[in-house]
Amino acid sequence: MSVMEAILQRKSIRAYQDKPIEQEKLEKILEAGRLAPSATNQQAWKFVVVTDPALRHELVAACRNQAFVEQAPVVMVLCADEVRDMACRQPARTIDCSIALSYMQLQAAELGIGSCWLGAFSAPDVAKLLKIPAGFQVVAVSPFGYPAEEGRVRSRKPMEDIVQYDAWETKKN
Repeated sequence: MSVMEAILQRKSIRAYQDKPIEQEKLEKILEAGRLAPSATNQQAWKFVVVTDPALRHELVAACRNQAFVEQAPVVMVLCADEVRDMACRQPARTIDCSIALSYMQLQAAELGIGSCWLGAFSAPDVAKLLKIPAGFQVVAVSPFGYPAEEGRVRSRKPMEDIVQYDAWETKKN
């Protein structure tokens, strides 16, 4: 599968089969995150792999009662402790963890494993539940598992609406 095929295959999955992810596949997913680029190659992240059913059950409340969080056999929680902005004034830990999770999700898609990037969660509640040390920020949460649904293809804006070449130009009517 090409990278573009993985990109096209990846969808937000919100229903999972009752089937564990094989350890070798889980390790490939984690390896994809480990190999992701990070600001000045600091790799200041930690990947918390939640497989315990009781913890996944408790994560539901911390994830705004999204029940499919419990249904997935694995929930990835990405954290970072580096509190610094890059020269471009963007927070390194947010961007680094986002890139790592994107790599993980694409690797998962290649392996036939679904995931869903969550935007609705309480970082303090997730941190407390998983005993994440002070100084680390929970940046991203995503369930992973074999899809029990197709997921839906989301529409995308056309290129001409999102791409500017060389300098920003306004469209002439």
